[in-house]
Amino acid sequence: MAIEIKQQLRLSQQLVMTPQLQQAIKLLQLSRLELADVVQQELQENPVLEEAAEAEEELPQEVAEDSHDAAIPDVETPSAVPENREASDAEKIADIDWQSYAEAYPQTGFQGEVREDDERRSLEGTLTRRATLAEHLEWQLQLSDLSEAERVAARWIIGNLDDAGYLRAELEEIARRSGVPLATVEAALAKLQQFDPSGVAARDLRECLLLQIDALQFGPGLVRTIVAEHLDALQRRDFRGIARTLGLAIEEVAEAARVIGRLEPRPGRPFGGDDPIYIIPDIYVHKVGNDLHVVLNEDGLPKLKINQLYRDVLSGGGNGVAKDTRDYVHEKVRSAMWLIKSIHQRQRTIYKVMTSIIKHQQEFFDRGVQYLKPLNLRDVAEDIGMHESTVSRVTTNKYANTPQGIYELKFFFNSSINRVEGDAIASESVKEKIRRIIVAEDPRRPLSDQRIAEMLRTANIDIARRTVTKYREAMNILSSTKRRRVG
Repeated sequence: MAIEIKQQLRLSQQLVMTPQLQQAIKLLQLSRLELADVVQQELQENPVLEEAAEAEEELPQEVAEDSHDAAIPDVETPSAVPENREASDAEKIADIDWQSYAEAYPQTGFQGEVREDDERRSLEGTLTRRATLAEHLEWQLQLSDLSEAERVAARWIIGNLDDAGYLRAELEEIARRSGVPLATVEAALAKLQQFDPSGVAARDLRECLLLQIDALQFGPGLVRTIVAEHLDALQRRDFRGIARTLGLAIEEVAEAARVIGRLEPRPGRPFGGDDPIYIIPDIYVHKVGNDLHVVLNEDGLPKLKINQLYRDVLSGGGNGVAKDTRDYVHEKVRSAMWLIKSIHQRQRTIYKVMTSIIKHQQEFFDRGVQYLKPLNLRDVAEDIGMHESTVSRVTTNKYANTPQGIYELKFFFNSSINRVEGDAIASESVKEKIRRIIVAEDPRRPLSDQRIAEMLRTANIDIARRTVTKYREAMNILSSTKRRRVG
């Protein structure tokens, strides 16, 4: 069969995402802190952008008309506060940069002579980072009486500790790699295990707890016996089995278990882990009377505008400017204008989504988590006239400060659990009911997942035992066997 070339005419539709549209979508899903970083980066890279203390002025008509192809449709926003009235005393006080004032005049007990040209260090400049576990052990190593070979082995051991403080390498491997005899490595480990925190450099949980028991000088008592010989049964909370094996009363075993429970299974915990991330709400929901009002949090987000010098270049004030310069400025102004409009659209969209959430979850804001209703992205998308993917991006990494607490916007979207009779109930409401049932139970006779499912069914909630188990584990609540207390 001969191979030939033919021409065909075919019609098709495809979505072309311009760089501006990609930027708008990216801004939509950024968290508040990430958006602030993007704005600061744009301020450094785009010379036509600058921060504005007042509201943004209109762009030159030439630029506005030229960029109409990239415009984002406007939506309704709350009306602005009139600016032609005289500011009150409270507003004048609010305009003071109190952070800079606190840095310049720290409130300390020392009242020395203050010179006007005295440049004080900021409060943040006096903060120090938390020492790591390796640094903490290295500091103690410098103060310890070890031979040079033991120091080499000890540093290899410290380098093989995980975040919890456990040794995750075989001593033979450390001896081979460090070139130190195995006996010296074992001696270095024994000395390193006497360092602070107690239990560090253990190879398993049993050794970690025994090291802490020795440091507390409990001696060869019941606590040490249970850890050394019956740790598996203790983890299963099989107090009866341990008591039967040791010939003791179950109350004695329970008391020893409480002592063991106060030991630290992860000695490296105070040193490991990331620093806490503080949540800054994107939205404030205030209750005034019977009404809920949405206020966007714009603190820390610079207000952007186009520099007047570059405005003049495009509006006719720079007639002597070369064409290449005008084209460059024109492109930068278009980029800046799109960024400004994208940020405004992002704020408007968040406002509309939160307003719709309030409309669907009114009872939650009035009465709490137990009254949360089933809600999906489609419900809100249809209400505000946007696509589900847009609502999904808006609710990612966004937080609202409500009368009931601070919640991520995704919290308000829940799957539904059927009732025996009546409308469905939100899954988060069911989780809250399960949590309340477990909090109110008798700790000596904790409720099983099957019993909780039966209680919920009595309360008109049709739920299976495996669903109760899934929700309980999602809330990091132990099983009934591990929740049981003795005495």
